[in-house]
Amino acid sequence: MAKLKTVYFCQNCGTQYPQWLGQCKNCGSWNTLAEEIVEKTTHKQSLDKVKNHIINIVEVETREEPRIKSNSEELNRVLGGGIVLGSVILIGGEPGIGKSTLLLQLALKMKKKILYVSGEESTSQIKMRADRLTELQNPHCYLFTEVSVEKIIHEAKKLQPELLIVDSIQTLHSQNLESSPGTVSQIRDCSNELIKYAKSTSTPIILVGHITKDGQIAGPKVLEHMVDVVLNFDGDRNHLFRLLRASKNRFGSTAEIGIYEMVAQGLKEVKNPSEVLITKKLEPLSGNSIAVSLEGNRPMLLEIQALVSSAVYGTPQRSTTGFDSKRLNMLLAVLEKRAGFQLGAKDVFLNLTGGIKTDDPALDLAVVASILSSNEDVPISEKYCFAGEIGLSGEVRPVAQIEQRISEAEKLGYEAIVVSKLNKIPKKKYGIQIIEVSKLEQIHELLF
Repeated sequence: MAKLKTVYFCQNCGTQYPQWLGQCKNCGSWNTLAEEIVEKTTHKQSLDKVKNHIINIVEVETREEPRIKSNSEELNRVLGGGIVLGSVILIGGEPGIGKSTLLLQLALKMKKKILYVSGEESTSQIKMRADRLTELQNPHCYLFTEVSVEKIIHEAKKLQPELLIVDSIQTLHSQNLESSPGTVSQIRDCSNELIKYAKSTSTPIILVGHITKDGQIAGPKVLEHMVDVVLNFDGDRNHLFRLLRASKNRFGSTAEIGIYEMVAQGLKEVKNPSEVLITKKLEPLSGNSIAVSLEGNRPMLLEIQALVSSAVYGTPQRSTTGFDSKRLNMLLAVLEKRAGFQLGAKDVFLNLTGGIKTDDPALDLAVVASILSSNEDVPISEKYCFAGEIGLSGEVRPVAQIEQRISEAEKLGYEAIVVSKLNKIPKKKYGIQIIEVSKLEQIHELLF
């Protein structure tokens, strides 16, 4: 009997070693090497049969990639206009965030032949979830509960679906390998087989990927390199909103964002997030301001809440939700050094309502306005909104795509927007007052 060949794979980065080591030399992780049995298969191919040949780039014909429009406008926006034929899309997110619900809704909404493969749920469980999404029915949606990648591809070739959904890639296994499902070699081999099927038949495939405790997609990093699109589906479990972002997209921009709201009937698209994210108040409150943010080409108005209070204990607290804590510390230091506000001995708490997380620098002006409002205990007018970045010298810096921000604020009925003096605003009539400032002191004078 031939001796089985075993190697050790790092479960974090996929590096292969002939023997066990405590630490992976490539990524530096400890105790991540796992033993796997490998069986090499040799594929001999005659050079005479190779059809590819060298071609000058000038001779290559440019053509528009054909796309399938899904019924979800948010998904179409993030993908760059729809699902490209033959593309492989990987979607990752925390357990229970709604990945399977999103894809089941997609399968039930689209009036196309779809094969939904699940290695985690039975057909009755999937049907129960489909019944909960009452309004949606697709007579051409087929279910298949299987974990063998060879059987999945065999059935897909017989059915010839227009879209294949696999939930999830970590549950699949290939007969070519002895290792258990979820290991680096199994994920890589199963992904390779599915990508080959997608490219040879021009069938788009959507794969669900589990994530690690660090928020990365589980398995080798090479998985993200192999696929065409990597989507991240995230959000706060305590809030209703879910964000769909692309971290890689070979067929479009990675700057776009899709917003969904979790309701009893599944995931509902949020057409106008600004109206949903800003709460209607019965009376004006100090510490609240409105920031005009931008996600990709989509302007959004976010409500920022700040609370400044005297530190009860020796060390003042700095706490943020949805905003970078290091950036908050920088803004507080600028307020103290450049504008003379004594905030070093005070607790500062900051919150972006709705569970939204963003790193748009245009929020700086609204954050500073909220902190000053809470410190003075004077409310900011509900008709004001802000879009500007704060520099380390206390200057208000310009932000990108200011026209879109102004138009969004005008559309939602705001009377004034505070922006940087250095922004190049086109000379045309706006139905909103544009207040230009250059320093932090001017903001304080304007508001209080």
